[in-house]
Amino acid sequence: MSPAVFSGKWLGKTAGKFISFIGFVVFFILDFLDNVFCIIFRILDEWFEGKGSACYCEKRGEVVDDGKSEVSETLYGRKNFFREMGFLGFPRKWENSKKIGVGGVVANRWSDCGCESCVSWMKNDDQKLHVVVREPSKETIEDCRVKPAENVIFMHGFLSSSSFWTETVFPNISEPINHNYRLFAVDLLGFGRSPKPRDCSYTLKDHIEMIEKSVNYPFALDSFHLVAHSMGCIIALAFAAKHSNSVKSITLVAPPYCSTKDGGSLIALNKLAERRLWPPLLFGSAVMSWYEHLGRCVCFLFCRNHRIWEKMLKLLTWKRDLHFMMMDLTRHTHHSAWHTMHNVLCGGAKVLDDYLTVLVKASTKICVVHGDKDQVVPMECINTIKMKAPHSEVNILRNADHSTVILGREKEFAQYLEHIWASLADIASNEEHCLKNSNT
Repeated sequence: MSPAVFSGKWLGKTAGKFISFIGFVVFFILDFLDNVFCIIFRILDEWFEGKGSACYCEKRGEVVDDGKSEVSETLYGRKNFFREMGFLGFPRKWENSKKIGVGGVVANRWSDCGCESCVSWMKNDDQKLHVVVREPSKETIEDCRVKPAENVIFMHGFLSSSSFWTETVFPNISEPINHNYRLFAVDLLGFGRSPKPRDCSYTLKDHIEMIEKSVNYPFALDSFHLVAHSMGCIIALAFAAKHSNSVKSITLVAPPYCSTKDGGSLIALNKLAERRLWPPLLFGSAVMSWYEHLGRCVCFLFCRNHRIWEKMLKLLTWKRDLHFMMMDLTRHTHHSAWHTMHNVLCGGAKVLDDYLTVLVKASTKICVVHGDKDQVVPMECINTIKMKAPHSEVNILRNADHSTVILGREKEFAQYLEHIWASLADIASNEEHCLKNSNT
């Protein structure tokens, strides 16, 4: 081995160890700060609301991941050096018989934003999701010779809203699709303009029931296509498995499919939010996923004061309107985001294989779109889907990451969706034609 090669390897190993050491120090400090903020928020909650807040520091280890519980083990099983060692352990022993979120409490907390756009859902008596519906043209509806409209339900990802679809795909849908398809873009429970109740654990069951209540039942859907991005893919898979006789196709964009049926939800947490400093997006995910009270602190600073930040950004960028993704980042509460992250992204991992098996048996068309530069969802997730569903259609886009898999490719993506729907329509038409010929 040449001296240059040896020197290069030695420097690489040294740099790797140094970065690991810095990461250990950073997360050691964050472990300590999360315990400190646990105490601070208890005191503040007692001051502003008359009762201390319940958190997942005090019941660590009580939930057993038996594969049936709707509540993820990651809520209680997250590592924290100081809790493991017993330091600052008294917050866990603080008795709290008046737990917030019990008994139908739905009002926003003192640390949540109280502006009109964030609390308007409280005026909605039936508590349904906010749904943007694009109906077929009137000419199509009035023409009795045209077959009933096809239905498509779009589900967004984490810290997003229906705008992700209405601002990208909806404007690029072709005229024939506009005439024959009815499009639904939902704000998932806890995000956008949808309800954000404090008495909810935001489990997969909660999300599915709200979609049924807000879309399926009011519009009497007997068949539909599903399109989902990121976290929305997990909800879409659960929803499709429950309605396997009605779903025609499911398109999964950057799906965080971590199959951990035997390993528990903690494996999913480590895969999707590994405690690493780099890349920055992964570090941010780790902080918000592992640290309940630091995450609430971030939400207090940014989400509660989003109007101030938005005004500042408009002044700095000289723009009248900010990008929809920037606006969506703060349209949630810490309670809704925290529980959805753990009970859907992590807790859902243990049942994803079962959902996919149901869809394979039902011969549902499964399409997957993923970017080869995605730093949020590893390629391992896509390979797992392909292994579990060999007949699924997988498209890997070059030089695309978690967002640009659609953003910047809006027209191409819309055309891809139309191709999927048209291929199924052609198959159905041919089967109907063959059936007529056999009857004659």
